[in-house]
Amino acid sequence: MKRTPINPWPWSLNLGYNQAEIIDGASRQLVCAGQTSVDAEGNPQHAGDMRSQISLALDNLEAVLGAADMGLANIIRLNIYATDVDEAIKNFDLLGARFGPLNAAPPMTLLGVTRLAIPPLMFEIEATAAA
Repeated sequence: MKRTPINPWPWSLNLGYNQAEIIDGASRQLVCAGQTSVDAEGNPQHAGDMRSQISLALDNLEAVLGAADMGLANIIRLNIYATDVDEAIKNFDLLGARFGPLNAAPPMTLLGVTRLAIPPLMFEIEATAAA
């Protein structure tokens, strides 16, 4: 098995993790770290605004996928964490707008959590992708 780190931004290396890893073996897979509403330096954005946080988290997920020559259509599993599940679900149309046109509906888990790693963050999305 060969592991190739994917880091479109270097800030996470200071915290000891890659944004994603390509796992080559029987098939090509990408395992992404949770993506949140942070800028290129890892600074939280859109405090208190679930909709904007979901949108930026999806943008960041697409950036990680793109750095691995993949896209949302390659996702085979999603794990979503939200500090307010009801508010997250109200804004799930954002996921539909991105995945729907691709005819993609990957398996997904949504978990309510008391907080995320950085307190202003309310939404985090993990993905596994394959090509």
